[in-house]
Amino acid sequence: MREQRLVFGEVAELYDRARAAYSEAVIDDVLRFAGGDGSRLRALEVGAGTGKATVAFAVRGLAIVAIEPSAAMAAVARRNCKPFPNVRLECTTFEDWAVEANPFDLVFSAQAWHWVTPEVRYVKAAEALAGGGTLALFWHRTRWQGEDLRAELEDLYRRLVPELYAKDPGFPGLTQPRGDDRLVDEIKGSGLFGEPTMHDHPWSVTFTADSFVELLLTQSDHRLLPEDTRAELFEAVRSIVTAHGGEVVVPHTTLLALARRR
Repeated sequence: MREQRLVFGEVAELYDRARAAYSEAVIDDVLRFAGGDGSRLRALEVGAGTGKATVAFAVRGLAIVAIEPSAAMAAVARRNCKPFPNVRLECTTFEDWAVEANPFDLVFSAQAWHWVTPEVRYVKAAEALAGGGTLALFWHRTRWQGEDLRAELEDLYRRLVPELYAKDPGFPGLTQPRGDDRLVDEIKGSGLFGEPTMHDHPWSVTFTADSFVELLLTQSDHRLLPEDTRAELFEAVRSIVTAHGGEVVVPHTTLLALARRR
């Protein structure tokens, strides 16, 4: 697990360029639930990556402590957050981070919560939050709608990388990840938070063959493939996208789970 979590640092700059940001609507939902306009909220971010979500909240005036275990990713995040003196980056894991005495109003995690040890994540988030504080978890998912491209990619992954296909990689997201359905029950089952609410924010992105492969290059499960297998897979993906006119529109959604600490 640790190897997968830190492999992102090998492509920190590419990750920053290729990964999607978070919409104003997602940030609005979080702040509305947290009950503040941002300038009065103190937030803890779990898994800052290169700072995409960090910046989205920092521009709203939040004071943020952002935790990121990869030194390479944290370096890019510091650069992106340089205009915001209200952001403090700490290069550590959430498991190793020492809970601060001053409680937070908001704990948020963008596409990183699954990397935190299950036995630790909700307990530590609750310890970090003030009573009634907000836990906000959000992540991007593809939402294929019967496109021919999806079927061709599925056939390719099943033939060439069946073990990877069986793991339901988040991108290209050929099947619905099983963990999404369990998240609400997981939050409730912790006994530390009130009834969670779910929000769904649809969007789409247009990929070229190159940008599609660039995004795959930032996926930890793809990066851990043998080099020759990865090269063969990416060449085949390029051919599929090129055969569809060189550009493809892939529907996505951003899922957001919100809950208050008891």
